[in-house]
Amino acid sequence: MIPRFWRKIKYRYDIVGSVCENCGTQFYPPRNFCPICRRKSKIKEQRFNGRGKVLSYTIVHDTPDEFKLNKPYIVALIELDDGPIITSQVVCDPQEIEVGMRVVKTFRKYFEDGEDGVIYYGTKFVPEK
Repeated sequence: MIPRFWRKIKYRYDIVGSVCENCGTQFYPPRNFCPICRRKSKIKEQRFNGRGKVLSYTIVHDTPDEFKLNKPYIVALIELDDGPIITSQVVCDPQEIEVGMRVVKTFRKYFEDGEDGVIYYGTKFVPEK
């Protein structure tokens, strides 16, 4: 488990997707195959800059206790400036969020796991200043 975790760290701690070099279509999460070009597709990895705007959002008021999340929290569809639309948590006051709001990626705690309290971190978004 540990070697696999470290091998995939770039996917866990950054926004890494893929792009088809044949047609230019960008994907997140990454794909191995372009559904537009099919056999002609030439897929390569692409790191996205992590800036974008909120297209839509929902405010979650209740979750199972084992998630140990601050409630309420925001989950949004974010259109990245350099490509795809992704789903992510936006960390801000629920009264602050709005469609069209500019956001930027940030490195934040996801959750703690098990009796040892192993902490998992990853990418979330915050309002762009």
